[in-house]
Parts: sequence; C-alpha cells; structure tokens
Amino acid sequence: MCASRTYVGSMIDRTANLLGAVGLAAVDRIEEVARSVLSHAGETPAALVVIGYDMGLSNDQLRRVLCLSHPGSVRLVDRLVSDGLVERREGRDRRAIALYLTERGRALREDLLRGRLAALRPLLAPLTGPEQDTLAELLHKMLWSMETTNLERCTLCRLCDDRVCVGCPIPAEKPAKG
Repeated sequence: MCASRTYVGSMIDRTANLLGAVGLAAVDRIEEVARSVLSHAGETPAALVVIGYDMGLSNDQLRRVLCLSHPGSVRLVDRLVSDGLVERREGRDRRAIALYLTERGRALREDLLRGRLAALRPLLAPLTGPEQDTLAELLHKMLWSMETTNLERCTLCRLCDDRVCVGCPIPAEKPAKG
C-alpha cells in the first residue's frame, strides 16, 4: 500500500511538474508577444486588455485587478496615457476618473490578443483534435474547481480574449462602472 501511495504521489508530482513547465513556456511566449507588440511586458499588456473591456475602470479598480500598489498603478496609467494608449474620462460619480483605450490602444490590444493566441497555438500543435478537446475539458474542469473571489477571477483572466472563451469556467463579474 505504501508503494502504491508513493507511486500515485509521484505521478501527481510529475504531472504538476509538467504542468508548471508548460505554464512557464506559455508565459514566456506571451511575454515575448507583449514585448514585440508593446515594447513592454509586466502589467502593461494586462492593463490594455482589462481597460479594453470598456467598463470605464477607475485607477483603483485596475490596481486591484492587476494586484498593483497605488503608486505602481498611477505610474502605469500615466505611462499608458503619455504613450497615447489610454485616456482618462470623467467617471459616473464625478469623483473617479474612468479609463478607456484610445484608437491606438484598441489597435495594439487587438494585436496583443491575436499575437497571444498565435504564440500559444504551437503548444497545442502536437495534439490531435480529440486530444485538444480533452485538454480543453480538463483545463475547464481545473479552472472551474478553483475557489476564487470575483477579484481573483478577474485577475486570472486579465489577459484572456473573452471573445473566444465560450462557456468561461470562471466567469467573473466585471467590476461595477464608476
């Protein structure tokens, strides 16, 4: 019995290790796309994607989704504004500023999302169609089972292209406008 428990534990560890390696490969590819499209990595791509949902996020809402400090978020937004990618507008309650993408920001966001998917597709290429379907089901099940808060779900999906995520396993309520 101990031998089988060790074997099962080592298989789980092996699977976890393999998942970690694939995860890092995916992250490296996404960061490479972000640097080529935006000349920035870090939270800049996520900020463009999240602001691009057109919810009129406040700086504080963006800060919480991206897990940034207040000064870090202010610097990020200031840079996005000075780069001509984001504009500040009056918020719903006039106390907060709402963030929206400019036309240039929208175009770069589109390039980023398209590039992200193109960079990830080769990781799936060795799999047959049925294997890709099985992997999608397994990933869906893994994400669905995660116990997360709404903010954590928004953070997990900060680089997702919501146009291709049919039946999202971890749907997050979009932060309230204003």
